[in-house]
Amino acid sequence: MTTTRWAPGHQLIKRAPQRHHELGHHAAWYLVAGGVTTGLQAGLFLLLRPEFGSQIANLVAIALTTVGNTEFHRRVTFADRSSQAGKRHLQDLLTFLFYAAYGSIVLASLEALVDEPSALLETGTLLAASFVGGIARFVVLRWWVFARAAR
Repeated sequence: MTTTRWAPGHQLIKRAPQRHHELGHHAAWYLVAGGVTTGLQAGLFLLLRPEFGSQIANLVAIALTTVGNTEFHRRVTFADRSSQAGKRHLQDLLTFLFYAAYGSIVLASLEALVDEPSALLETGTLLAASFVGGIARFVVLRWWVFARAAR
């Protein structure tokens, strides 16, 4: 049988309050940027959809918002961390490719399930997909692109 001893000043679990504060800071700014960018993306999609159709409107909206969103994250969200330029450019490209493919698959799946989906249904579906994709992107940004250098 194993027992745990406690002594004054001894911590059973070491805490790093700075790391938790930093994570909260990153998450808060990420949500702000994501909300603004997703809103712009939805607006562009709705504006372009009647003229170009769902797939093209989605690709153009993603292309126009991805670079600005990523730059915001570099300058504000993860400003306390450095990253290599090549890694950032690769992240820009991979973000665009991911959301382009992901959005196209989501729209194609919706069209397979619903005959002539409305603009609002397509937009809502893309917003839900963007939320899920955004969680994955936050993880990639925080732990790969803007990873803290090993000490």
